[in-house]
Amino acid sequence: MTPHPDIRDLSLEELTAYLRSVDAEPFRADQVFQWIYQKGAWGFDAMTNVPKGLRDRLKKDLVLKTNEIAQKLVSEDGTTKFLFDLHDHEKIESVLIPTATRTTACISTQAGCKFGCKFCASGIGGWKRNLSCAEIVTQVLHVKEEALKHKRPLTNIVFMGTGEPLDNFINLMKAVRIINADKGINIGARHITISTVGVVPKIRELAQEGLQVELAISLHGYDNPSRDVLMPVNKKYPFDELIAACRDYVRKTNRQITFEYILIKDVTCTPHAVASLKKAFKGIICKMNLIPYNPVSEFGHQTPTGKEMTAFRDSLEDSGVHATIRTPRGKDVNAACGQLRHAHQ
Repeated sequence: MTPHPDIRDLSLEELTAYLRSVDAEPFRADQVFQWIYQKGAWGFDAMTNVPKGLRDRLKKDLVLKTNEIAQKLVSEDGTTKFLFDLHDHEKIESVLIPTATRTTACISTQAGCKFGCKFCASGIGGWKRNLSCAEIVTQVLHVKEEALKHKRPLTNIVFMGTGEPLDNFINLMKAVRIINADKGINIGARHITISTVGVVPKIRELAQEGLQVELAISLHGYDNPSRDVLMPVNKKYPFDELIAACRDYVRKTNRQITFEYILIKDVTCTPHAVASLKKAFKGIICKMNLIPYNPVSEFGHQTPTGKEMTAFRDSLEDSGVHATIRTPRGKDVNAACGQLRHAHQ
């Protein structure tokens, strides 16, 4: 028996078309969207300004259900990590990250990851499948609901959870548009960040989408040899090709790129790396997020000392590259960068 489609897999235009097909007024699509994405409805019966006959039809044709929360862990710093158990029992994680100025949801796009970066827990168990648009936006709805319990409206979305967002491009783009829509979750495009390990063709495709989203490149190396050590994707999309795609992206969109760069003692945090990065970034509108390595038991890397990391940042700044050392969040519940996994014992 074919399962009913999830209503959150439908864009506003697709929902409007469905309503026309069942002889319902098209304006009901706006009402339903607002119930789901703005009023926090987890069932059709909650939609009190939608006629009962239409609610019954929606229940007959479509589903609207929660992701099952298998576990919720709260860090000492207020970060909350969710483990979701999906319909086929694949597991994904999402994170709520509150700061003084913003409340951010870190969202997964795949169950597992196929890219196997040599410092990240997400790829250790391999890749299982892409998430649907519904599974992506439902994570946001759960995190939004949790944030509102603490009187913290959700302000930012980062696609930096499990998986490679641009490897699930179609579902990602549909989810981004629902998150951004004024009748959807209504988060401004400039408050939505898409991260990628450097899938060059999709970076070029994203530049054509006309979205004012933020693009974050997980660079984590300063040239081909250093990136080869940490990121298998560099064999397919080498460092120089990636940098060229970034230059084209900036030209096409006039948007700044953020380069995410992990600081590993004696591997990426070296004087030679500074000189190479300065050369690579020449002429690119960009900034760098420097991420202290967060321990993952399967890898033997070490985190640099605070003094080493500060010296690295200062050297970049002296070279004309704006750089910030990111403070790890949720490290005590394995919610920090590189610590999310798709499977749990």
